[in-house]
Amino acid sequence: MKFSNCRFIIARDVFFTIDDLELPDSGCITFVGANGSGKTSLARALSRELVLASGNASVDVGLDIARISFEKQLKIIDDDYKLRSSDNASEDELYGVTSRQLIESSARAAPEAVSALCQRLDIAKLLDLPYHVISSGEGRKVLIARAILADKNVIIMDAPFDGLDVKTRQDLKDIFYSYYESNRLVILIVNRYDEIPEFSDYVGIISERQVVKFGPRGRMMADLEFMQLQNNEALERVAPPPAPKDYDVIIPDGPLVEMEDVVVRYMDKIILNHLSMKVEKGQHWQITGPNGAGKSTLLALITGDHPQGYSNRLKLFGVQRGSGETIWDIKKNIGFVSPSFHLAYRVNCSVLKVILSGYFDSVGLYENPGDEKLLLARQWLHVVGLETMANAPFQSLSFGQQRIVLIARALVKHPPLLVLDEPLQGLDVMSRLLVKKFVEYLMKSGDTQILFVSHHREDAPEGITNILEFVPSGSVYTYRFSEAVRQNSQNDGQGRRS
Repeated sequence: MKFSNCRFIIARDVFFTIDDLELPDSGCITFVGANGSGKTSLARALSRELVLASGNASVDVGLDIARISFEKQLKIIDDDYKLRSSDNASEDELYGVTSRQLIESSARAAPEAVSALCQRLDIAKLLDLPYHVISSGEGRKVLIARAILADKNVIIMDAPFDGLDVKTRQDLKDIFYSYYESNRLVILIVNRYDEIPEFSDYVGIISERQVVKFGPRGRMMADLEFMQLQNNEALERVAPPPAPKDYDVIIPDGPLVEMEDVVVRYMDKIILNHLSMKVEKGQHWQITGPNGAGKSTLLALITGDHPQGYSNRLKLFGVQRGSGETIWDIKKNIGFVSPSFHLAYRVNCSVLKVILSGYFDSVGLYENPGDEKLLLARQWLHVVGLETMANAPFQSLSFGQQRIVLIARALVKHPPLLVLDEPLQGLDVMSRLLVKKFVEYLMKSGDTQILFVSHHREDAPEGITNILEFVPSGSVYTYRFSEAVRQNSQNDGQGRRS
């Protein structure tokens, strides 16, 4: 199979992209991607189920492909239900299709091979039961047995390990290895990096409905960005390092940000138009809108950098602006990262010193940090998966890794509020994936709340609770508030964003 500049149609104006990919005729290939990244769309593209809108896809017409997925499992159950619900259903049809019927209807292997594989997968006892009464995991094992016994040239397994216990996952890997050794092609599409089998010849990464990286397994496993994605996956089991003992943040009982009927003008132009909002405890906000809508002005009010904050009803961390607090009283409670700040961070220093500079709100390190902060900074480098790069020049990292280091730098004092202004701007697909996964980790751990500013709703990491959208209305903007809708992890792009 060979693909060049391909765009496959998922839905209207929604495509899966493969820029340059060549797959061998035999062996094992593993693609890994998060929920919603486009894994099922890739499986459908490889199995010729998606229409090619543009580009060149060279797939041998004689290639015999079997694809197993949760989607296909649901279709079998749905078709069986319709048959059993028919007024004209026979007695056998009312009973429902059995696992044995599903397997034997397509099996090309000898009866002994069928029996041996069913015993190995521990589904022999299920063969004469209706398929619709067995568990989801058992049903997946039946479909895997069906695909293997059909003796295809290529087998594509979409999330084969989901919902299975440890022993069954290992049994499946052993079975896939046997298939791999028979000089055929096994394509595994998995959710987790630890599901990549040792015998996989190649590994690919899927993100935002495209293959963003692909190469031999050994080279990929040594790739710094790939290693960091593996690290991000394990972050949910890691607590962020604490703030230093000499830094004390008092989080108010009420809202972190509270503004009422705020108006900001330049000359006769209204920038913020009677905006009222609260950032309550536990909320993570995404702020969206076109260029020039006033998002940056809103951020400047929140970070204490806008003079008209004094002339409006604006409370930051429970304190009314202009009541005697200093700008540093505000800034110690806020971490801030933006593309312009990233571009300005061009001091020639090590990755470790960039982290340490966060304790002093400086660009570069000009003070002796002391043993405690040095230890905590190294712990942060472990969290972001870059401890081996501690003494490397900051500029030697990829752009996405630099952005993650700057986000960590903004967090070292555990500010109650982290403002991420267009954190994905200027990043390639791989770097966007790195940053989004890290932000998702931050939103699940610790007490820091996120203000995530972007032009596009689809940029949002999982965990956003509230959305503020700037809506054009003549010469000014109005504001639409909504609660974020939790993403459907089973659907990766058919009718929604991947």
